[in-house]
Amino acid sequence: MATDLVEVTEVLDHPLDEVWTLLTDLESYPRFVAEVAWCEHIGPTDAGRYEVRFSVDRGPVVRHEIEVLVKRPQEHFVIVSDRWPGGHVSLRFTSLDGERTEVQLSVSLPNVDAGISATWLRKRVRKAFLLFHHHLAGIAITSSRKGIDQAAQSQSQLTVARILTRAGVLTPGRPDKMLRQLNVLAKWGATVAGGYRAMRMRFPKLAAISDELGTLTFEEVDQRTTRLANGLAELGVRQGRRVAVMCRNHAGMIESTVACGKLGASVLLLNTSLSANQVRDTVMTHRPAAVLVDEEFLPLMHYLPASLVRVLTWGHEPGDITIDGLVEDSSPERIKAPSAPGKIIVLTSGTTSNPKGARRRNPHGMRTAAALLSRIPFQAGERMMIAAPLFHTWGLGALQIGMPLHAKLVLHRKFDPEATLAAIEEHRCTSLIVVPIMLRRILDLPRQVIRNYDTSSLRIVASSGASLSSSLVNAFMAEFGDVLYNLYGSTEVSWASIADPEDLKAAPTTAGRCPVGTKVGIVDATGLPVPPGVVGRICVGNDMLFEGYTGGGTNLVYADMMVTGDRGYLDADGRLFVSGRDDDMIISGGENVFPRPVEELILTLPQVMDAAVVGVPDREFGQRFAAYVVPRPGAAITPGVVRDYVHAHLPRFAVPRDVIFVSALPRNATGKVVRRHLMTES
Repeated sequence: MATDLVEVTEVLDHPLDEVWTLLTDLESYPRFVAEVAWCEHIGPTDAGRYEVRFSVDRGPVVRHEIEVLVKRPQEHFVIVSDRWPGGHVSLRFTSLDGERTEVQLSVSLPNVDAGISATWLRKRVRKAFLLFHHHLAGIAITSSRKGIDQAAQSQSQLTVARILTRAGVLTPGRPDKMLRQLNVLAKWGATVAGGYRAMRMRFPKLAAISDELGTLTFEEVDQRTTRLANGLAELGVRQGRRVAVMCRNHAGMIESTVACGKLGASVLLLNTSLSANQVRDTVMTHRPAAVLVDEEFLPLMHYLPASLVRVLTWGHEPGDITIDGLVEDSSPERIKAPSAPGKIIVLTSGTTSNPKGARRRNPHGMRTAAALLSRIPFQAGERMMIAAPLFHTWGLGALQIGMPLHAKLVLHRKFDPEATLAAIEEHRCTSLIVVPIMLRRILDLPRQVIRNYDTSSLRIVASSGASLSSSLVNAFMAEFGDVLYNLYGSTEVSWASIADPEDLKAAPTTAGRCPVGTKVGIVDATGLPVPPGVVGRICVGNDMLFEGYTGGGTNLVYADMMVTGDRGYLDADGRLFVSGRDDDMIISGGENVFPRPVEELILTLPQVMDAAVVGVPDREFGQRFAAYVVPRPGAAITPGVVRDYVHAHLPRFAVPRDVIFVSALPRNATGKVVRRHLMTES
């Protein structure tokens, strides 16, 4: 520092006990101090040691271990660190009249050179104290938080063009090819069908899709899907009708979606983990003209009317209709673009209730692609392995972003961690699209197995669909480098925020920042913005909000922003943090508690492979936590070990009274824990 000692005095118009309680809660500092990205208590609960990650003006992230020494309760505490020999941060508190509190801050860091000047420090301290004041006063000041609302940025064609040029989507080319491509997009819109038709015009011989059966070029995909569409039309599929698709990840899944799009039919994507009863209920509710299904899922169709057309997308039985048969036997005649494009209907995850059909909007031209590209540096010509299920919002989103990038999509029907690494090496994949459980399964491989494969081509590993634990983030980036991106969103709002590697290094559990064209707000139960640092309802605004559930109804909307059903907060630097689902929160002994911090902590135990925590009724406290734990093979662990570990790090009301060891957690096909099954067992 330019000056060895900096002193700042601030007066807060709040009682001493409120100010002391807030300022001694160091884990909350990232919500008020933009330079503090992460603060986590380490060691026993009665020890004042913390790991802190901070950066100056979004520079390199620096990690320190600090200790808080309380000299006199409600009067004076000091922060020291071995990294600051001879230095300290001191805060003294004085009650002025019972209603106001004077805080004297002195900072002495003589051996720390981080570009910190006395002027800079005073400015940052006053800004933080303003947020402390508004938090205590219950005043929302979202307009003063830079980086929260990226939608305020210009959405001009120039902004979009810059992003697309940086990604290599907009490049010079033959005028006649570019004109034909633009004409196709004008006719078909930014749909899956329009995208593959346009790519055929400009890049006919480039590889488009590779799966276990081989590789197809953009020209071959366009030709095959035209024939398939004509074949489906002969079976009664037409504009305005629906087609149910139940497939794993393979070329036939994409071809089915494209062919339906060419006809203007809507596609209902069925989750492959549905039961036969759920398939029956979903299909009968949506009344499709046909079901396109992999052979392995035919037993799930037994409850459907025999008159409903079934087309096999993978495998074959004598006498069955298959997509390959329709491609071979149907006309290659070009199809006129429908007057209105069909929709893609994605089922909600069904982790807390039965899945519902959500009508997704078709992308708004290149503007939608630019939003994702503003936070993830995908490049034209990407070799993208999509391991996340294509019927899931994130797998579908990757398919949609792959089209303007003329990406080669690498697909495996089933996820296998070692086979995934082998495919990355074989195809020199530059990006991998996953859900979090897949990252964990990759890391569960022996290190020597991981090192057997050359994954140096990977620039991007993009995960979505569930939260990432800090231990998983740290372990994955330690093994594969700074390639991890975490997307937060939902079936209803598409993407809301994206954490890049720098965000994750600073704050491993963050959901990141908004992409261009998206805004995120935190509101209370009435839809009003909450004060700084307060946990509230997360709501999102963008041009990809869903159009409603097929069975009727939609999510709450406040000021053009849709409620996601999650609760969370924004830190002082505009990063979003998701605390948990609205219905995950429990009230135990009068305290609001979310299961996620408890799960995160249990997962740091070396004996634990997986864990989930749910709320269950309790006669004394109203509710309590029950923890379901999957031990690592051969690990020695007892319920007492788990409870003692949680009690050593978290308050008493967060300790799970019930610890149940299980061989596996109930997860759906996208890797989300189906909590209602656990709650039923409890």
